[in-house]
Amino acid sequence: MNCPHAAAHEAAQAGGTVVIDPMVQDLDGETARLRDAGPLARIELLGVPAWTVTRHAEARQLLVDPRLVKDIDAWGLWQSGVVTHAWPLIGMIDAGRSMFTVDGEEHRRLRTKTSQAITPRRLEAIRPDIEKFTEELLDALAEQGKDGVVDLKSVFAQPLPMRVVGMLMGVEESQHAMLTKKYKAFFSMLTPHEERMALLAELDVFYAGLVREKTARPTDDLTSALILAEEGGDPLTEEEVVGNLKAMVAAGHETTIGLILNAVRALLAHPDQLRKVLDGEIPWETVIEETLRWDTPTTHLLMRFATEDIQVGDNMIAKGEGVVISYRVIGRDVEQHGPDADAFDITRPTPIRHMTFGHGPHICPGAALSRVEAGIALPALFGRFPGLRLAVPDEGLRKLPVMTQNDMEAFPVLLNG
Repeated sequence: MNCPHAAAHEAAQAGGTVVIDPMVQDLDGETARLRDAGPLARIELLGVPAWTVTRHAEARQLLVDPRLVKDIDAWGLWQSGVVTHAWPLIGMIDAGRSMFTVDGEEHRRLRTKTSQAITPRRLEAIRPDIEKFTEELLDALAEQGKDGVVDLKSVFAQPLPMRVVGMLMGVEESQHAMLTKKYKAFFSMLTPHEERMALLAELDVFYAGLVREKTARPTDDLTSALILAEEGGDPLTEEEVVGNLKAMVAAGHETTIGLILNAVRALLAHPDQLRKVLDGEIPWETVIEETLRWDTPTTHLLMRFATEDIQVGDNMIAKGEGVVISYRVIGRDVEQHGPDADAFDITRPTPIRHMTFGHGPHICPGAALSRVEAGIALPALFGRFPGLRLAVPDEGLRKLPVMTQNDMEAFPVLLNG
C-alpha cells in the first residue's frame, strides 16, 4: 500500500508516533506503548496520522466535547485530498449516513427509535429466546466436541450474537452465515481494498432489500420500527435505515463475540478466579465487567474530527485533525484502575468503572444487549462444561488482523478437560 502521508510515516519511524499494527501481532505491547505515550498520543493508521486518547479522564472529556464530530467533511486530510477512498480504512469512517456518523439533533433523530427498540423491558422479553439459542448451540458444541477438539468461536460464541441481532432486526436465519462472512472479510486487513469496498456495497444492497421488504410487510422487529419512525422529526430515509442496520448488525455481534471469548480466555488462564465464580462467591456480572475493562472487545474506535483547536493537557488537537478512541488502552489506565490495571482480577473493588461501551451521546446503544447475552452464555457454557479447557497453549491463540476489534481466529477447546 502506498503511504498517503509520507511525513507522518517518517516521524513514526523516528519514534515520535506509535504505529498501529494492522496485523495485530502484539496487542499487549501496543497497549503498553500507547499508554506510555501519555493521555493523548500521536499514532499512524496505515500511513495516516491522527491522535488517540488513552486515559479514562481525558476520554470522558473528549467524548462529550461538541467540537469533536463524526462528520468526515471536518477532517483536514479528507478535505485536502491526502486521504481518499483509496485508503484501506475509509469504509469504517465514510460508511454512509447513520446514527454512527452524525451528531447533534440529527444524531438524536436517527438514534431514538433504535434506543426504544432495545429497552430493558424488550431485553427481558427476548431473554427466553437468547436462552433457547444458547442451549441449542451448546448441544451443537457437545456434539461436535464429543470426540476431541472443537472451535468455541465458530460453533458457539459467533453464531449466538448473530442469531440474537438477526432476530431483533428481522433477518432470516438463512442469511446469518452470509452476513458473518461478509463482515469478517470487511474488517480483515488481509482483504484487498477493492474487495472490501465491494463488500460494503453488497451489504448496502442486502439491507436496502430488507428495508423494502419490511416497508411492504412490516413485522415486530427493529427494521420495521426504524422504517416507521417519526419521532423527533421527519421519518428516516432508506439510506438512513440501511446505515443504522449495517452498523448495528456489525456492532451487535462483533462486540459480543469478543466479550464471550475474552471472558472464557481470562477465566481459563486464572483457574483460582474461575473456581470462585463456579462456587458462587463472585457473580458473573463482575466477570463481565472486569473482562470489558481488561480485554475490551473494541480496541480502537475510528474516528472523530476537531472543528476547532482543542487543548488536552500539554497537547493541542488542531482544527481538522482526527482523533481515535483507544478503548483497550483506556481500560488499562493505572490512574483509573490502580497500579495493577494490567491484571485480570475479579476480586478488585466494585463497581468496576470502565467506559468500554463509550460515553456521551454516542455511547453504544447495544451495551445492555451484549451484557445480557454474555450473562446468559457464560454461566450456561461453564454449567454444561465445567471442565472446559484450551486445546492449545494460551499463547497459541492468534488475533485476527483487525485494527478495530479484539477478536481471535479460532478458540480450540476440549469440553471435558
